Parts: sequence; structure tokens; C-alpha cells
Amino acid sequence: MEGVGASVDVSSLVSLSAAFSYGVASMAMVFINKAVLMQYAYSMTLLTLQQLAAALLIHIARVAGYSKGKGFNMTTAKKLLPISVFYNANVAFALASLKGVNIPMYIALKRLTPLAVLVAGYLRGKGKPSAQVSLSVILTATGVVIAALGDFSFDFFGYSMALTSVFFQTMYLILVEKSGAEDGLSSAELMFYNSLLSLPFLMFLIIATGEFPHSLSVLFDKANSLSFSVILILSLVMGIVLNFTMFLCTIVNSALTTTIVGVLKGVGSTTLGFVLLGGVQVRALNVTGLVINTIGGVWYSYAKYQQKKKKVRKAESDEESQEARKM
Repeated sequence: MEGVGASVDVSSLVSLSAAFSYGVASMAMVFINKAVLMQYAYSMTLLTLQQLAAALLIHIARVAGYSKGKGFNMTTAKKLLPISVFYNANVAFALASLKGVNIPMYIALKRLTPLAVLVAGYLRGKGKPSAQVSLSVILTATGVVIAALGDFSFDFFGYSMALTSVFFQTMYLILVEKSGAEDGLSSAELMFYNSLLSLPFLMFLIIATGEFPHSLSVLFDKANSLSFSVILILSLVMGIVLNFTMFLCTIVNSALTTTIVGVLKGVGSTTLGFVLLGGVQVRALNVTGLVINTIGGVWYSYAKYQQKKKKVRKAESDEESQEARKM
């Protein structure tokens, strides 16, 4: 019984740490990407640089012995190819949206992801979530809609890009959860394959969209600016941190938990977004929506906590039953 309790405590700490790390990294990444794109509009080239930096860092760490990840395996790469495609589609559409949409607008739209993950999980036969989990996610999404009615000026392109990003984010989170659980892959291994598989796809896109080679010449010109160079380096580093914490949170917890963490961190991001990098006017409907959104997120956290307590009690009961049978 003591062993079960200690195991649960460690598991809960790991889950909480993974979720918190992803929330902080995700919030920071939105502002850093927005800051870069305000000076450098080539979003696909930026994404390519982020993925290249991640792949190189993980490879170097493995060769130097700092990482225990296995080398490249073609069979694994083929299985993870859909994850890479959906991930890059998500980020590409998200970056395209950020170029024209301010941070509160962008985050509010992205908060629709938990509802999409919940529906997708049910459709693929994962099982019906509890009433509390379902209602909390619906309440969170309702808050998004109310906030949108009070805050948004209609931008068809920005909305389209963000909503398309929601779809692709839902797909890759579900695939990450499935692959991590079934194949026993670590977050670093998933990130390495994702980054490596992304590069050919991204190289094709930056050529097809006409960004290359002009984007590189602009990048070299702007590299003379110390402030831009610092922001760009931060973007590359945070791209690695974000991917690692996202994969870790999804494997340790679940796809739905990862999206809810995104919703909760979005409250802080939205608040800061009103005053940083070009604020927007505060309106009553917007504030009301954010409050409802926050209540939904807290309710979800409570519902998951209750589920975890039930699992602990069941584990303790099962162990007691096994000990009784042995006697």
C-alpha cells in the first residue's frame, strides 16, 4: 500500500511538472514568434529553422552520449510520418494566422482545440468521457465564443488560418498520444523524428510559396541587428523546448490534458496580449468569456483530480484483494 501511494505521488508530480512546463513554454512561444514575425514575415522559413535546430541539437546530444535515444529507424519513421505532417500543418497555419491576428484573438480561436480533441477521441472509440469532463470542456469552448463576440473584428484570412490550425493540432496530438503509448517512444525521440521528417516537407513549402531564396537574404540582412538576432535565437531555442514539453505532456498525461493546459495558459497570454506587442480594447463580453473559459479549465482540472483519486482507491483495493488471496 505504501508502494502504491509513493508511486502515485511520483506519477502525479511528473504529470503536473510536464503540464506546467508545457504551459510556460507554449505561452512564451506565442509572444516570441509574434515578435519575430513583426520584423520578419517569412513564417515558413522561421519554422524550417526551428525544426533544423531541434534535429541538430538532439542528434549532437545523442552522439555525445547525453541522450539515450536510439538512432534513426526507417520503420519508425514511416509510422511517425503522419504526426510530422499534421504537426507542421498546424504550426504553418498558426504562424500564418499570427501574422495578421493579435495575440488575444489568436489564443481565443486556438482554445477550441480541447473540444475538437474530445469529439475526435470519442469518434475513434477511446470511450465516452465523464459528464464533468465533457461539460467542463464545453463550458471552456462557450467562453471562447463569448469572448470572440466581444473582442473580434472580423478577419476572414486570420480566422481561417487559426481554425485550420485547430484541426491539424487535434490530429497530431491524438497521434502523439497513441504513438508514445504503443511504441514506447520518449518525448526526445518523437521530437527528433518529427523535426527530421519535417525538413523535406518544409523545404518544398518555402520554395513553392516563393519565400526561398529571398527569405534567406532578408534574414542575413536583419542578422546585423542585435535585437533581432536575440529574438531569433530565442525563437529557435523555445521551438525546441516547446516541442519537447508538448510531446512529454501528451505522453505522460493525454492529448486532452495537453490542450486544456493550452487553454489555461491562454488566459495569462490573453491578459498580457492586451498590453504587449499591440494591445486591443477590453470589452465586457470579452472579459465575461475569459472568466467562463477559466471556470471551465478549473472545473476540468478538478474532474481529472477526482478521476485520479478513484484510480488510486481502485489500485489499493486490488492490491488488498491480491494480498488477501495469498493469505
